[in-house]
Amino acid sequence: MSNTPHTLQEEFPGEAAKISALKVSDPHFARLLTDYDSVNDKVHRSETRLDLLTEEEEEHLRKQRSRLKDQIAAALRK
Repeated sequence: MSNTPHTLQEEFPGEAAKISALKVSDPHFARLLTDYDSVNDKVHRSETRLDLLTEEEEEHLRKQRSRLKDQIAAALRK
C-alpha cells in the first residue's frame, strides 16, 4: 500500500495543456476528471487512515481509479 496521491499532473506529466483544453471542450472528459479526483481522494484518505475502509472497499476504489485513468489516457491519445 502506498499513500501517493496519484494526481493527474503526476500521472500525465506534460499533458496539462491538453487536459485543460479537453476539460473545457468535452463535457464527458470533464466528468471523467471530476470522477477521478473524487475517487482518488477517497483512496488517498483511506491509505493515510483518515477514513477507515475495508480492504475490499479500498480495492474497489483502486480499480475504479484505474478504469478512470485508462479512460482519461484514451481521450488524451485521440
